[in-house]
Amino acid sequence: MNQAAGSDDRNGGERNYGARTVLVGTPVVPGLAYGPVIFASGAPDYRIDPDARIDEADRAAEAERFTAAVATVADRFAARASASSGTAAEVLTATAALARDRAWIGTAGGLIATGIPAAAATVTAIDKISAMFADRGGLMAERVTDLADIRNRVVAQVLGLPEPGIPLPEVPSVLLADDLAPADTAGLDPARVIALVTRLGGPSSHTAIIARQLGIPCVVAVAELARIDSGTTVFVDGDRGVIGVDPEAGPIAEAVAEARRRAAEVAQWRGPGRTADGHPVQILGNVADGASARSAAALGILEGVGLFRTELAFLERPDEPSVAEQERLYREVIEAMGGAKVVIRTLDAGSDKPLRFVTHPDEDNPAMGVRGNRIVATHPEVRDHQLDALAAAADGAGAPVWVMAPMIATVAEAREFAAQVRGRGLVPGVMVEVPSAAILAEKILAEVDFVSIGTNDLTQYTMAADRMSADLAALTDPWQPAVLALVERVGAAGAATGKPVGVCGEAAADPLLAGVLVGLGVGSLSCAPAAAAAVGRALATVTLDQCAAAAQAAVAADGPAQAREAARAILG
Repeated sequence: MNQAAGSDDRNGGERNYGARTVLVGTPVVPGLAYGPVIFASGAPDYRIDPDARIDEADRAAEAERFTAAVATVADRFAARASASSGTAAEVLTATAALARDRAWIGTAGGLIATGIPAAAATVTAIDKISAMFADRGGLMAERVTDLADIRNRVVAQVLGLPEPGIPLPEVPSVLLADDLAPADTAGLDPARVIALVTRLGGPSSHTAIIARQLGIPCVVAVAELARIDSGTTVFVDGDRGVIGVDPEAGPIAEAVAEARRRAAEVAQWRGPGRTADGHPVQILGNVADGASARSAAALGILEGVGLFRTELAFLERPDEPSVAEQERLYREVIEAMGGAKVVIRTLDAGSDKPLRFVTHPDEDNPAMGVRGNRIVATHPEVRDHQLDALAAAADGAGAPVWVMAPMIATVAEAREFAAQVRGRGLVPGVMVEVPSAAILAEKILAEVDFVSIGTNDLTQYTMAADRMSADLAALTDPWQPAVLALVERVGAAGAATGKPVGVCGEAAADPLLAGVLVGLGVGSLSCAPAAAAAVGRALATVTLDQCAAAAQAAVAADGPAQAREAARAILG
């Protein structure tokens, strides 16, 4: 029996359905799935002779073979990005750019020129850069998985081996891996891969984000994953972060059937977002392009877009896109929403998303460096052109267009951005991703018209923990009481100033956490469109007083697991 279903709160509880082994990780996408295990394939099966050398007469041909392999791999990433939308397209476009990065390609080319074969040169060059990224930590460390994927694909291409990736299961299966590259995760068929479990990664890793977009249960940071054999039948409880090996067929089948029934109820939810006692909560979607905006609008349940990531227009570009090019992209999204609310984030570049046409000195810690709104210091024209394009796209939109800046840390930065946005007839806001912005929320809200909390970065920066570190997954959990306390402070600032406070990080997609966020003063939740119905349906079953009580209990908890249980005891 191979089944998958949505969240199963009633039968989840502490039941493990007779499983002979139970493993625990960090839950990131709720749901219950049951089926045989398959494993993602890793590096191609090859051996590199460290003493092998190429004759000087053959080195030019070897260099050409290497260049052709890199181009093929990068083009495949780009093609997959073109066939995708939203977060998947953004991630794949960034990976294609990384595959063409001149730093590692130049290093490998230099090694080939000394006689080292292309495969060995690829491994040496990418491993060197991977070590540098890992040392820098933060968002740069997140790219190590992408670099390993690029390395494996280029080596396979050079050696004429099959492209590494995920096997296509014949029956719906549970995919297990040390970690998953974006190229693999974005291409999954949720009808065949019904759940994801990884040994590494964190709550806001690319694997978790794309799994949420696909709507399949996901658990990360499962340290003992190697104890599970391929072909074994397991259940994955994405609500509790539990994986059970060889459960009893009867109990798990009943639990999955009940979960499927509840998932069908959730799918019928149509909004608008409000609690059981009528308190309004806007349910919005995160999008990255016109295609994903049209898909989100077609669901018929969203009240607009709460996060339009504009990076897709800039990534992998050798030069800055023109104002006219940008205007067309932005207008696509605005028109797709038919006059509904659209919140647009200005360019969040830098760190793990470098721009080829924006250069600045190498940084020891790019995640703490020149990223987001901070590129204005050296390249003010990039933001000026983007705001001009947004103003042109908003002309005649039929509804106000809201624009927010990422990585705002001071009141002065908020004031300067607001002036630029208001001068173009747009509604100014900022992202709260840096703890200083949360601490100064009331003063910042005095300068802008709204704020939106990016829980992924706020959690990472608050807890001083790399969000890709499996060892630190508990610290980068958005249920951390310290993070919730900062959200509470921002919510109170919104109430004091009478201005909207939203959440657009991955935390907004957690149906249980949604109630807590509302209890902390959040008025809108923007998440992957696939998660919106579950969030809206969960809020419709609880009152605002219950949300407030759950919020206080979660903030008062000692850790994320205790915060979840405290909230679940009140919200159900």
